Amino acid sequence: MDRYKQLLENNQDWVRRKLEVDESYFARQAEGQQPPFLWIGCADSRVVPDEITGTGPGEMFVHRNIANIVTHSDLNLMSLLEYGVLSLRVDHIIVCGHTHCGGVQAALGHRKTGILDKWIRNIKDVYHMHREELEALADEQEVWNRLVELNVREQLMNLAKTSFVQRRWHEGEFPVLHGWVYHVEDGRLEATLRMTRDDPMDRIYRYEFDDAV
Repeated sequence: MDRYKQLLENNQDWVRRKLEVDESYFARQAEGQQPPFLWIGCADSRVVPDEITGTGPGEMFVHRNIANIVTHSDLNLMSLLEYGVLSLRVDHIIVCGHTHCGGVQAALGHRKTGILDKWIRNIKDVYHMHREELEALADEQEVWNRLVELNVREQLMNLAKTSFVQRRWHEGEFPVLHGWVYHVEDGRLEATLRMTRDDPMDRIYRYEFDDAV
């Protein structure tokens, strides 16, 4: 059997199992969504958000790209962020990197890869910002792992700089921003950073809001 056909058969089996347990499962799903979490993660096929967190349909709004980058020039992500934060009103945003990340590894090298070069320049910028710390590490694996962590931290800061997140912070305490790293080698999620509206940020990045808007 062609491998793609197996996916369709798997879907039919999944539908049957769901309906056996709950006849109204799909009817409720069709009524809408209000997930409490927004996940921004890597597109790596080994890092499956719902599976590694034990969440199901309707619980997590998801965006994935190479090396979990948050950049204001990515209109796809910015559109999703605006909708997730201001319309769905998620309470928690998780930026999750992972060990053995190919995008981060590529950023550590100097080989041309094509259009990917433009994307991983974002990670090279993170390296540049933390060059002294990274170059003090003796082991290449340590550098790779640490850059994964630093990349998560910088992308979390990029989230905090957006007007969408700050608009919600102007209204209340949510969303809370979380930086996590998934360890591919043992399946463990590590919480490395947490950020709220009360954390310091350079004033140049702060927006002011008219309460009437």
